[in-house]
Amino acid sequence: MKSAFRKLSRANSPFGGIRWYLSDDCLLAAKRVMYVVEYRRFYLRDLESIVVWPSRSWLWRLIVPGVLFAALGIASWSAVNFTVGAIFGGLGLAWVAVELALGPTAGSHIRTTGASVDLPLVARTRRARMVLDKIDAAVRAARGSVEQTITPVTSTQPARLSVATNSEAPSVTVSMANAPKTNAS
Repeated sequence: MKSAFRKLSRANSPFGGIRWYLSDDCLLAAKRVMYVVEYRRFYLRDLESIVVWPSRSWLWRLIVPGVLFAALGIASWSAVNFTVGAIFGGLGLAWVAVELALGPTAGSHIRTTGASVDLPLVARTRRARMVLDKIDAAVRAARGSVEQTITPVTSTQPARLSVATNSEAPSVTVSMANAPKTNAS
């Protein structure tokens, strides 16, 4: 049996991560923390907005390890030997190059009719456009099918107002004795 959910993206963290799945009517977030998985469902017809932005912590993620590896390389070069210092200096440069190539990390905010949630949709901002386009297409398809079912069928004949005369009108007099009892009476 084939699942109706398609894997959309993932945002990993050291203690777990979030995997996002997309189906015809909802967006599903599976948040894993150690050995526990929590599911959160966002119906596509209820989505109001999804905002993705570059996080400020990306600069710290770029600078701190690069500086630490460079400092360790300089200390090793003068204290141990040139080869060990070159290895640590190379690791620092490689770290900075990889982080620059991957681009900034992303934060995101999902707003629905009933809730607002801060969950990471993607790990990096460069991938956000592709994921948001898939979600947008699914939302348009879900709302398009709802709008088609709600659209009334119009007839070719003009509508006529029928007015009942006194002889045709039914009697609307109700006896209070026959009325059902309520809590207030």
